[in-house]
Amino acid sequence: MQERHFNREQYFQEQGFVTEKYVIPFINTVQEISSNITVAEIGCGEAGNLKPFIDLGCKVVGIDFSKAKIENAAKFYVNHPYTENLTLISDNVYNVSPDSIGNFDLIFMRDTLEHIHNQDAFLAHIKQFLKPNGIIYLSFPPWRMPFGGHQQVCESRLLSKMPYFHLLPVPLYKLVLRMFGESAPKITALLEVKETGISIRRFKKIIAKNNYRIEKEILYLINPNYEIKFKLKVRKLPTVVNIPFIKDFFTTTCYYIVRIK
Repeated sequence: MQERHFNREQYFQEQGFVTEKYVIPFINTVQEISSNITVAEIGCGEAGNLKPFIDLGCKVVGIDFSKAKIENAAKFYVNHPYTENLTLISDNVYNVSPDSIGNFDLIFMRDTLEHIHNQDAFLAHIKQFLKPNGIIYLSFPPWRMPFGGHQQVCESRLLSKMPYFHLLPVPLYKLVLRMFGESAPKITALLEVKETGISIRRFKKIIAKNNYRIEKEILYLINPNYEIKFKLKVRKLPTVVNIPFIKDFFTTTCYYIVRIK
């Protein structure tokens, strides 16, 4: 487990860095981000991803199930000059309605979809929060990528650096985690990630089923997150491995913008 998993302020800063440098330029190719834009992030955590939007003067709403993370977010923004533009909600998004928070030009979900149960029902549900012609930004690590099981959070230094072992059958995966001393709560959390992991193909099937269309896609061999985490140069997925099914093993993250047809 890395220092950044304990230091929430560091994680907050890293999120803002990547969103400002890579995500907003990606979104700008479809819809220009300005102070007139309203933004909602689902699964916002400490709301680091929202900082570049708030810095631009956007009105934003952050929703997260974790009360502790929402409380941290409130502390991080207490002295921000546009703090009045930020609304933070600690709740399940299924308990929130457009009547209470409004509709948005942009719904933002970065590294969240892979943690959600029943992604089909979820993507159907959040349509109601979009303004006419609004867009949704989503990014996620495909399940079969080297660390698609989020094993980087393992206590074992060896397991935290071991790619692909999350693809083992569940009984063998649990056995390996136990053998290397992972706690029962950590094993439960990792098994939940295994249960909710999503492939590129399944994502596209869900998008089509729910009457969305994909406006923009980028697949990355070297995730933009890795620039600030590991000082690696960001690289898009090479054409040679951009092949159905095979690309899931090499794509460390994928960026999408979708809107309702």
